[in-house]
Amino acid sequence: MNGTDSLTPEDLPNLPALLVRNAERFGQRRVALREKEYGIWQSVTWQQYLEHVRDFALGLIALGLKPGETLGIIGDNRPEWIYAELAAQAARAVPFGIFQDAILSEVGYIIDHSEARMIVAEDQEQVDKIIDLKAQLPRLEKVIYTDPKGLWDYTDDILVAYAEVERRGRELHRTQPDLFAQKVRSIRGADLAMVCYTSGTTGNPKGTLLTHANIVSMVASLNEADPKTPEDQFLSFIPLPWIVEQTMSVFSALYVGYTVSFPEEPESALADLYEIAPSRVVASPRMWEGISRQVMVKHLDASFFKRRVYDLCLPIGYRWAEFKFAKKNPPLGWKILYGLAYAAMFRALRDRMGFSKVRSALTGGAALGPDVFRFFHALGVNLKQIYGQTEVAGYSTIHRDGDINFDSVGKPVSAAEIAIFQPDAEGVGEVISRGPGLFQGYLKNEEATAQTIIDGWLHSGDAGYFTPDGHLVIIDRVKDLMHLKSGAKFSPMFIENKLKFCPYIVEAVVLGHEQDYVTAMICIDYKHVGKWAEDHRLNYTTYSDLAGKPEVYDLIQHEVLRVNASLPEKARIHKYLLLYKELDPDDEELTRTKKIRRSFINTKYAQEIAALYSDTEELPIETVIRYQDGKTATLRTNLIIRAVKSGRVDPERSSLKGFRKRGRRGT
Repeated sequence: MNGTDSLTPEDLPNLPALLVRNAERFGQRRVALREKEYGIWQSVTWQQYLEHVRDFALGLIALGLKPGETLGIIGDNRPEWIYAELAAQAARAVPFGIFQDAILSEVGYIIDHSEARMIVAEDQEQVDKIIDLKAQLPRLEKVIYTDPKGLWDYTDDILVAYAEVERRGRELHRTQPDLFAQKVRSIRGADLAMVCYTSGTTGNPKGTLLTHANIVSMVASLNEADPKTPEDQFLSFIPLPWIVEQTMSVFSALYVGYTVSFPEEPESALADLYEIAPSRVVASPRMWEGISRQVMVKHLDASFFKRRVYDLCLPIGYRWAEFKFAKKNPPLGWKILYGLAYAAMFRALRDRMGFSKVRSALTGGAALGPDVFRFFHALGVNLKQIYGQTEVAGYSTIHRDGDINFDSVGKPVSAAEIAIFQPDAEGVGEVISRGPGLFQGYLKNEEATAQTIIDGWLHSGDAGYFTPDGHLVIIDRVKDLMHLKSGAKFSPMFIENKLKFCPYIVEAVVLGHEQDYVTAMICIDYKHVGKWAEDHRLNYTTYSDLAGKPEVYDLIQHEVLRVNASLPEKARIHKYLLLYKELDPDDEELTRTKKIRRSFINTKYAQEIAALYSDTEELPIETVIRYQDGKTATLRTNLIIRAVKSGRVDPERSSLKGFRKRGRRGT
């Protein structure tokens, strides 16, 4: 039996029922979950998985959780998170997730908005957040902690240990052995499965209401387009409050029955990826960009022989990828060349990244730049774009194997109907969709619901068009599309993605709406630029000091010239500056899923933006920096505004080639 067993939402109307089915199918014979603790992978079978969910569900009932009430979960990706989520559903309650790095105001808003009576918190850090907010959350009655470390001397009566809740559940199961099964059987497909909060690009997060039928129907449709089997392995490292990760770690895993592994810590995810070597990988565009930057930086720092092999093999990989994108059978000569390149470099490189066994790699949540896309296909990684929203319970489109267009987000899955609303002469308009995954509305926000669902169609707010062969191309958010005073249109996101395909740029904000020309605010990658500075014997103290160095501006200018060479003349960057800090979700500049909050940035950095459109070459800055521990400091610096000189990129000075060689001689 595999994941294509013709199951429908009517057959399996709820997620806990899928867990019961898998426990019956696999019992103790197959591993469902795996977690790394103290360097050792601990396995949980499907039967054990079911028992944990059953005990916790009954424990929640014993604590007083009632049908229809909400249960919040905050922490890193752990088996206990998924146990709590499914247990709440089995108890006829509604779970929701909170990003573990959310600041107090975000945590307080979501808990209060959801009217949660109980919260499952992973550790002391998360417990402290909630206790600090206790006075603002009068409905909150219990905080269930999973990791007791550091909490032994806490005496607040709101606290209860996760193990204690399971113990109460086991006692209830002994006295009422049929209660759990009765609860699961009573859940209907139209019942709410979860409240999934959006990333909040335009304000406070909105609570998206999703039913079991919404979720199961979309997961079944996704599995038709991207088939999975119980033999698949998946590593869960994207935050679980995000619908992208929910779809893979919870929904699809329950539907198909494959194994989900959890890293020891978020910081060890890439090392654990190497150990697990999963067959399925899903990562955000920011993570794919980060991995590509790491590869490029290591290439720059490699020995002469390894750099030479890389420089010879990568163009072969790019040409091979072009054959795939064009759906052409490569000539015998290119097959031999690619086979040699794969043996010489790509196989070892894929293994080192943890992609040696990957059959399907996905990216979603935002557009991934075509340069990054081509790079991974050159290495032989089957990277595919997905597109969807929380409001449609996951993914609406996906690239199929053998039908990949890196400019697009693939073709619609069978359960999604997608159209272009009010297209212009070029076919570009707002992307709208409908289908069985369409959400039930926003929690306590009828106005936003009415603005989003119009005549049964979800209005995404994304601008896009269909290609002649049926691929959906997303250009940008409708409200983010820009035009110069001359009338020339451009997509800032497209230019930003090109800039980020560079080992030294971690984020960029492209500007120019109703201006005379395009400009950019760029955040350097502190780690990689710092390594470059050390190689060049360039002294620096802080991020802002490093970002202000003329030599670093020279380095970044070569990347701007590289990007400009691939853009229409009117969309080219004329000026740029290097920000004195990285954009940060804690400063409200990015969402928790690392999307740019443009309206906020336009307000916060109004002075810097104005300088980009003036004759100023240097701007005195005095601003307050907030550190992770909550402390603040005043930063005073002079911000350089650099005009981009016209000209071609010198290959001997490009960051992608030659800098390491020059660094050995000094600057």
